[in-house]
Amino acid sequence: MSDQNLSRESARKKGDSVTAPWSSWTDAQLLDLRLRDLDVSIKGSRVQGAVDRLYETLARRGLRFRPRVWEAAEWFSPVGTPGIGIPFYLLHPRLVRLERRQMFEVEGGSRGECQRILRHECGHAIQQAYRLHRRRRWQKLFGLSSTPYPQYYQPNPASRRHVQNLRLFYAQSHPDEDFAETFATWLRPRHIWRKRYAGWPALAKLEYVDELMGEIGQLTPPNRSRATVDPLWRSSQTLRNHYEEKRTHYRPGAMDVFDGDLIKVFGREDPSPDTERASAFLRRHRRRIRGVVRRWTGEYEATLDEVLDEMIQRARELNLRASGPPEKIVADFSMMLAVNTTHFLYDRRSRIPL
Repeated sequence: MSDQNLSRESARKKGDSVTAPWSSWTDAQLLDLRLRDLDVSIKGSRVQGAVDRLYETLARRGLRFRPRVWEAAEWFSPVGTPGIGIPFYLLHPRLVRLERRQMFEVEGGSRGECQRILRHECGHAIQQAYRLHRRRRWQKLFGLSSTPYPQYYQPNPASRRHVQNLRLFYAQSHPDEDFAETFATWLRPRHIWRKRYAGWPALAKLEYVDELMGEIGQLTPPNRSRATVDPLWRSSQTLRNHYEEKRTHYRPGAMDVFDGDLIKVFGREDPSPDTERASAFLRRHRRRIRGVVRRWTGEYEATLDEVLDEMIQRARELNLRASGPPEKIVADFSMMLAVNTTHFLYDRRSRIPL
């Protein structure tokens, strides 16, 4: 190991931040860098604090299990391995900014969302560590883990058979995700899940997890694999190719279904660069619009938020501007959101990709 690498490793062990040579590069320069050359670490990053909080929560709940974590391209917990891959972009402020510009959002970017995702991935990891999916009661409540993952899933926002932890009603996508979401809800500190889900069929799953964790809490996991799957340091893919593939996977062309309606509300003309962006306008009036549409439709606010997020993102991509009377824009957009909510969630064109 070179002297430079030794000093960098020493700094990481101390928990100090390491100044990345690429931190001042332009996006164009950074996108040509290979993932393996980022040389970022969970140690010393703000994510380390989130991982420590996860471990503390597990201890308070009487669990001896601690999932391993490593630097990866995306959030994931691999089948057969009781560990968690944590995305590189959360490990440096410069990469957070790049992620936001490339994907228009940062999954796990806030402290709360990061903890929710960690608890979810921990659910996958503890399932693999104790091979919980082999239990008959687990299979009866959640289904068969061997069920193939669908390419898309169509959630039912009104379902009470599943808890709600992550966005997009993710528990409905697969039995493994259902368990991970249920575990994450059970693990959440100070969360009164019995009261929150009283009367829901999902409560039976939570009570089972509560019983199951009491049973296995202090047992040594039968699966103690130390494998590190798809670590960042092995990836020779450039950031540019990584984001091209990511956009193709998560945005397979369905977003243009909103284009016509958005253009009707905001118009194609860009009257002045000083005119407020439509995306900023919608974010500013988000709560008001959501409240109006909820009164009209009776839809859950979480459902409206998902559709609204997609519309805001698409308005930004189209570089639309809010160049009319604010009251009229709010009224017209609210009507459009009400009409599109049902279509977005249930139309075949906009099924949610896994």
